[in-house]
Amino acid sequence: MTAEHGPEHDIDAELNTRERWDTRYREKTSLWSGKPNPTLVSETVSLTPGTALEAGAGEGADAIWLAKRGWTVTGVDISAVALERAATHAAAADVAERVTWECRDLSDWEPPARAYDLVAAHFMHMSPSRRRTFYSRLAAAVAAGGTLLVVAHHPSDLETAVQRPPYPELLFTAEDLAADLGIEATGTGEWEIVTSAAAPRVATDPDGNQVTIHDTVFRVRRR
Repeated sequence: MTAEHGPEHDIDAELNTRERWDTRYREKTSLWSGKPNPTLVSETVSLTPGTALEAGAGEGADAIWLAKRGWTVTGVDISAVALERAATHAAAADVAERVTWECRDLSDWEPPARAYDLVAAHFMHMSPSRRRTFYSRLAAAVAAGGTLLVVAHHPSDLETAVQRPPYPELLFTAEDLAADLGIEATGTGEWEIVTSAAAPRVATDPDGNQVTIHDTVFRVRRR
């Protein structure tokens, strides 16, 4: 499940453009399930609601779930089509006043520093150099005592038949992300690692078979 590409191949220009994502959303009336990501629920349900940033908000399920729990949420996504749906869903859920939607290219957007009690990003995959910059900016947006939660496709998924972008460098482990952010596993320093895992879950491959895949789960708290 790999692709041949030269050093000048721009993965981000191929996969992470506004035009591509707007087209993907227009092709279906609903691209995602409409339910919050289970890891978001399990990792944040015990947190005290405050301000939250949902990076890559899509059609809004995660941001809306947080808003229902009392969070004041900023949902950011590259696709205006997705955010139009998200705003409609938020209004239907009676939480429109708790969510602000912003259409931004996340690869070059810089959120305000230390502004959020929770910063969450699910399945945001970029080239390694942009990934380091992107997640460093998200980490910088976490307030004192706040939480950064990142969930992503684990590199081991490439050994299964599930559909993943054919570029291994897009996928990363929790340890990779910790290294990118300069966070040590010793428990010292500015950050406390709460969760660092390759979490298994069951998925269905293109042939309809059930397979076990893994999600990278990385949750840290700023001291």
